[in-house]
Amino acid sequence: MTGGAKQRYFISYAGVDRPWAEWVGWYLKAAGHEVELDVWDWRTGDDFVDRMDRALNQADAVVALFSEAYFDPKRWTRGEKNAALAGDRRIIPLAIESLAEVAVPPLLSTLVSQKIHGLDEEAAREALREAVEGARLPDEPPVFPGRAVTLEAVAVPGGAAVLEGVAVPESAATPGDAVAGLGEDGVRPRLPGAATSSDPVLRLGRRNLDFSGREAELTQLREDLTNGDRTVVRALHGMGGIGKTQLALEYAHRFAGQYDVVWWIDAEQADQVPVHYTELARQLGLGRPEAGAEANARTLLGHLRTRQRWLIVLDNAEDPEQLQPWLPDGPGHVLITSRNPDWRGVARQTGLDVFDRADSVAHLRAQIPTLGVEDAGLLAADLGDLPLALAQAAGVIGSGMTVERYRGLLATDTERLLEAGGAPGDRASLAAAVGIAAARVAGEFPVAAALLRLGAFFGPDPIPIKWLEGGRGRLTDAAGELDDVMWPRSALQPLNRFGLARVDHESFQIHRLTQAVLRERITAEGARKVRTEAALVLADAVPGDPEAPESWASWATLASHLVSAHIDRTEPDEVRSALLNAAHFLILSAQVHKAWSLASDLRTSWTAALGADHPDTLGCMEYIGRAMSETGDVHEALSLIRDTLTRRQRVLGEDHPDTLRSANDLSVTLDSCGRTSEGRAVMEDICRRRRRLLGEHHPLTLQATSRLAHSMLDSDPETAQRMHEEVLQHQRRALGEDHRDTLSTAHGLASALAFLGRYAQARPMLEDIWRRKQRTLGDHHRDTLMTAQQLTYVLSKMGEHDEALRISEGVLRMQRQTMRDDHPEVIHAVNNLATTLSYLRRFPEAVELLISARNNARRVLGDDSELTERITKNLARVYIALGKPFEAHRLTSDRRKQRKRATGRKKKRR
Repeated sequence: MTGGAKQRYFISYAGVDRPWAEWVGWYLKAAGHEVELDVWDWRTGDDFVDRMDRALNQADAVVALFSEAYFDPKRWTRGEKNAALAGDRRIIPLAIESLAEVAVPPLLSTLVSQKIHGLDEEAAREALREAVEGARLPDEPPVFPGRAVTLEAVAVPGGAAVLEGVAVPESAATPGDAVAGLGEDGVRPRLPGAATSSDPVLRLGRRNLDFSGREAELTQLREDLTNGDRTVVRALHGMGGIGKTQLALEYAHRFAGQYDVVWWIDAEQADQVPVHYTELARQLGLGRPEAGAEANARTLLGHLRTRQRWLIVLDNAEDPEQLQPWLPDGPGHVLITSRNPDWRGVARQTGLDVFDRADSVAHLRAQIPTLGVEDAGLLAADLGDLPLALAQAAGVIGSGMTVERYRGLLATDTERLLEAGGAPGDRASLAAAVGIAAARVAGEFPVAAALLRLGAFFGPDPIPIKWLEGGRGRLTDAAGELDDVMWPRSALQPLNRFGLARVDHESFQIHRLTQAVLRERITAEGARKVRTEAALVLADAVPGDPEAPESWASWATLASHLVSAHIDRTEPDEVRSALLNAAHFLILSAQVHKAWSLASDLRTSWTAALGADHPDTLGCMEYIGRAMSETGDVHEALSLIRDTLTRRQRVLGEDHPDTLRSANDLSVTLDSCGRTSEGRAVMEDICRRRRRLLGEHHPLTLQATSRLAHSMLDSDPETAQRMHEEVLQHQRRALGEDHRDTLSTAHGLASALAFLGRYAQARPMLEDIWRRKQRTLGDHHRDTLMTAQQLTYVLSKMGEHDEALRISEGVLRMQRQTMRDDHPEVIHAVNNLATTLSYLRRFPEAVELLISARNNARRVLGDDSELTERITKNLARVYIALGKPFEAHRLTSDRRKQRKRATGRKKKRR
């Protein structure tokens, strides 16, 4: 490529076509042009959108590599599609594979593309030059494209079928499979798919045609291996079934064209590695039969020091120390796969995790095309996104089993199910792999095996190591020798080494399917013992008061295990206490659906085991009632809360703290139902009792007094203001500015000021409270949203309608994520939003919202509720503003008739 004006090119391509992008970029640069290619010029941490925008704006032309993957609708970024295709810059389309069956978008279908696939390298370079600089008359007849050769399948010791011989022809691999990597090693990239001057030496397992996902990992792996001019040794590590071997196999096939030697070795037995090297030495003409395996292996290692373009894959290696003496040195690449994560000082390490959910769903649906997205997502969640488990599940379901049946068996007969449906290229089923590794640990490290069994009864989330340290006295077999100061590290390291757990300095984690297989292999008596120990460790891990937001991070970790752990939830007593506190935490942290589910399950089991009136069973009823109320079932909640209060009064007495807590729930729920005066009477009684039992300034007394003041906002805002000011003074001194009760009282005081029309005073208070609640409770917390909602009312009254609208829309959007549209707080938020829209004279939108809010309020709260009446009045006002006085009159007239009928019924009852 020579001649032509020098240009700046941006290369647009699909991720899987990176080899072509690098090849094109290399030769454009060699011709003196400037090239912007993401994998060369963009760094980790760069703003992708910003870099894309700048690259497109600075480019004289966009070189677009057309392929089937390029036109996949899911891969386009908005910036690339709009800027590259809708702009006025030149687009240079290069076809890197046949487009006969590809749906090219209309915007691009009219462009003439230059074909560069299926050519030898010299012809492809000329085609590239012609595309960017224009055609010219050739000096001689064109050369016929490169020859195609065949691969012969041969057997490899160990039974795996491999391809051995020369380069993969186009019939066996897509052009994009042979990757032209460009790294700091300075090796010129080869044209993808082109034949080389000498036949490469390949010993490689058959490609898994069902391989999917892991594109980011493949890209990163290629960058890591080409980043240097000497030998690069990279270890892929992770638990069994994570896909280490499949990733290495895909890499070796996809990048095979960049190597002269690709040699795959089963390295599980490190002492057999020299034997495998001897076979490679023979293929290269270096071997001497009389010299022996070790001598031939060292001859090979010496040869590799002087040779470029080789890849050695050491699959399933276990012991870094035994393997290190046999690692090649020279300008090539070594790729290791291992369950063992500890390759420090031997290799650069890359840990593999499970698929993300999107890749899991895509993999399942590719294998089972009739599987819906929702079913695929549920199945992926049950399988913990483990690649091998996904492949096995696809095999079983695809051969004649419904998803529902599979998911049911997965919960009841995990090991048997996981023995079925093997995946291509994997030596053993997931269940067998777990069994083999666990048996080895049990034989060599009995304390580690006991700890593994214990971990199988926890939830699938990471288990903090400090729980083991704090609960060691509760353990028997898993505790090890008490003088072992390195415990639990000494017990966790073997689990890490054999890929049965992921371990870091703070926690360890066992995959949910590994846990299930292990639980099924434990005897009934052994399971009872381990369940009890796991429950006691969890009970000892309670992090304190669930009402303190600073403890919520620790509570979130513990609750995830208490909810999903396979433990006895009834005994001992401290386990029940921990479970009730977990339900309380879930409600306080706005996870009401999880709280409802947990408390309902506990109520069922504890009613059977302890009785319907046991204090802990009544505790479950309390939290179910709160969850019902917070999700919108206020009338159902009211019935359950009354029942709980009646039972507690009978069992525990009128003044018991649990009884007064139920009375508080009753008052709050009555207020939510619009029965404010009834709720206020209940709260007044609670205040009297707490003053008598606890004193005037006890935190619980102050809390009740604040709630009583709040119930008086509509009827007597001056008194409510005075009470809030007095309570707030004591709470700030005793609890601090950011305590939830302090913030609640401050909110009440600001609301009282707003009711009194003192908006300039209320606004800065509400803004400060909102910020504090966002910081301590979170943006989506119910209390946070209530303060934001009150702020919108004040902003509207001050004429700042645009800002009020912005906040109102955000509040309603977040409320609807956890509450139904007929929840009183959502109804109130809709009314607020409609009021703001009416201030902005957006009357049709306001009418639509108010009609919906009024219908919900009438159905849930009744026609006589204060909120229903307020919405009705607002709707009438908007109708009048729209010039519909008869609609407004009909609303108010219907309301008067309803009041008259209600009054008549009351007189009859008298």
